Amino acid sequence: MAAKHVLSVQSHVVHGYVGNKSAVFPLQLLGFEVDAVNSVQFCCHTGYPKFGGQVLDGDALWSLVEGLDANGLAAGYSHLLTGYIGSATFLRSVIRLLRLLRERCGPDLVYVCDPVLGDHGKLYVPEDLVDIYRAEVVPLATVLTPNQFECELLTGVAVNSEADAVRACAALHARGVPLVCLTSLDYAGGDRIAMLLSERLDDARSEQYVLELPRLRGRYTGTGDLTAALLLAWLKAHPRPERERNSQLQRLLSRPLSTRFG
Repeated sequence: MAAKHVLSVQSHVVHGYVGNKSAVFPLQLLGFEVDAVNSVQFCCHTGYPKFGGQVLDGDALWSLVEGLDANGLAAGYSHLLTGYIGSATFLRSVIRLLRLLRERCGPDLVYVCDPVLGDHGKLYVPEDLVDIYRAEVVPLATVLTPNQFECELLTGVAVNSEADAVRACAALHARGVPLVCLTSLDYAGGDRIAMLLSERLDDARSEQYVLELPRLRGRYTGTGDLTAALLLAWLKAHPRPERERNSQLQRLLSRPLSTRFG
């Protein structure tokens, strides 16, 4: 299995930086070889009043996978990274892809799953994807990076405090996920936002790390995609990469700001 070779399956937009346009270049800068599959091709991200383009289905993904495999290229990956997916058939083909990669590359292939479903109470994807993620995708992930809304959808736990966030992570660990990073938690309130990383130590124990960040003024897109990519990279380099990953994300958004490790 290659040491630093990522297959990144995410969205593509003509205008803006989300999905693969947020993830591929940072990973390359950090020394990773990245092969990109675009799950959709849109003119812009779905937060715009109008967007158009194409949504790939499962057969379209599998055609690409079969070509990679026929040429012996499916055996060369260390990581699978997935983000925005626009159809149920495509998501189920991602599950087939993961199983194939673990056959070809070995069971140590790392699957970093950003379950892009929505944010702030609004779904970005067809509703039937929620059940597929919950029942079929989550148990296969090595690392899961939901935001608060996505975590609540996947676990049924309302997250209003740090204790709630830890309980939600425990539910995801019980489904088989070794490492969970909740990428945006609003319970801190005011001008702060929290991130929480939970690592399963064994069947009975887990360990959590909380990072409080200044809430930056403005509206940003693609930050979750960037966060998942940087987390993938720093997990490869360091066992507990939160400080380094956060430092890079903050520099990309604004001048450096002070943070607090809790």
